[in-house]
Amino acid sequence: MGAATFLPGCFYWAKSPKFFDGKITVVRVSTVFGAEPDYWTLALLGTDQHAMPCDFEIIAPAEVPEDDILQNAAE
Repeated sequence: MGAATFLPGCFYWAKSPKFFDGKITVVRVSTVFGAEPDYWTLALLGTDQHAMPCDFEIIAPAEVPEDDILQNAAE
């Protein structure tokens, strides 16, 4: 999945041998360094780090659960 198919602010399932011991994680496409796709990075959730998209194998978009599921879980 190339940068052209990413959407800024969206979350993706991804893995990299360089991060998180190669385990699957969720990353977010960040535009903190610029709005053009050449400047996009992947924000590594739970850290203050950003990585280059080429460092990760993007597996699939990470879908946000429906509101009802989140509400039921909180009750």
